[in-house]
Amino acid sequence: MAKPGRTPAKGAVASARILHDGLVIASHGRHCLVETPAGERLICHPRGKKSQAVVGDRVRWQASEDEGTIEEVVPRRNLFYRQDEIRTKSFAANLDHVLILIAAEPEFSEHQLARALIAAEAERITPIIALNKSDLAEPFERAWNKLAPYRRMHHGVLPLSLKASGEADYASLMKLLAGKSTLVLGPSGAGKSTLINLLVPGATALTGEISQALNSGKHTTTSTTWYWVDEARTTSLIDSPGFQEFGLNHIAPMQLAGLMPDIAAHANDCKFYNCTHLHEPGCGVIANVGAPGKPGPISATRYRIYGELFAELSQSRY
Repeated sequence: MAKPGRTPAKGAVASARILHDGLVIASHGRHCLVETPAGERLICHPRGKKSQAVVGDRVRWQASEDEGTIEEVVPRRNLFYRQDEIRTKSFAANLDHVLILIAAEPEFSEHQLARALIAAEAERITPIIALNKSDLAEPFERAWNKLAPYRRMHHGVLPLSLKASGEADYASLMKLLAGKSTLVLGPSGAGKSTLINLLVPGATALTGEISQALNSGKHTTTSTTWYWVDEARTTSLIDSPGFQEFGLNHIAPMQLAGLMPDIAAHANDCKFYNCTHLHEPGCGVIANVGAPGKPGPISATRYRIYGELFAELSQSRY
């Protein structure tokens, strides 16, 4: 270090300005674990008081003894997050897919599924719905039928049996995920940990190492963590913490219809340009909602979810 009042040597100035590329693979508080292009990992801290980097961010960092300082977050392609009245929770950035893992048992919440799909659509991230426990014949059939509206919307709905870990299921899943960055979401009991450990052998041990490095003392389910599936580091899975609620306060009520593909398909057929699709005459959406004995392109359940979300998002703005 140069003495006070003296000009640092030219080499010192040059080295101080060298920025390195990195990928954020885990974070806890103001600590980030950054991976270099060569696969080395080090702790980095943000420049300033608030950390803006999330898992999946490409960053530019500067060396500082045995750690680093994040100087810049490279502009993102997208950011998958949820927002309620109190706070915003970011999951990960620069995603190709959001894999929503649900199970035949316990019964999944269609409301939560719809919310996650809307958040993905808002960031133009491709969703994949995977239905686990296909080995449970009757519960699986009920759940598969419940997902009929989502299959019609051309979402990838993939049947899985992680317990049986069939080779066909594994091959189908890997074909979808190869070369992509995929965030895995799932409620408790859906099999998320099983899936991660199936695709990333040793993930549990790796998580322990990452937690120790970040001095968080927390397990995989409490923080978002990036895993490479292949040695070439082309395919990645991002494990996410569980959640009970998925707030969509960052979505405006009038945006909602455009983010639900089955409703968006008929939203331009309305008499009024500012139709809310709730009560207006000549509404193209209402005309296509199914009823008992009269199936329609829009299921009654999906339309009810739309109405409830519209009311919730309208109320949150006052």
